[in-house]
Amino acid sequence: MKWRSFFLGLGIGLVSGYAAKELLAEKSLLSADKVLDQAKKLFKEEGPISGSWIHMKAEPFEKGLLHYDVYKGGISKQQDDATEQYEFIADAKTGTILEVFKLV
Repeated sequence: MKWRSFFLGLGIGLVSGYAAKELLAEKSLLSADKVLDQAKKLFKEEGPISGSWIHMKAEPFEKGLLHYDVYKGGISKQQDDATEQYEFIADAKTGTILEVFKLV
């Protein structure tokens, strides 16, 4: 076997592997637990939380002309002897909170 052929095959294999890794990383979603942890961290900046939940399955969501895969969840907080509840919608790829609703 010639060294030239060996290094050519090695180079093609490395480039193909890197391209496949990038494609898979682009399409992969964060786990629902990680997204919930990020949301709880953000809500804790405004005070202690007393409960939280999240749907474990991502679902499609449209905001304007943008399309996302999202997780939907909720946070409960104690505020002045009353419980305040919030629902949120978070991007499943980045964990970014897209919308927050206070439940009445």
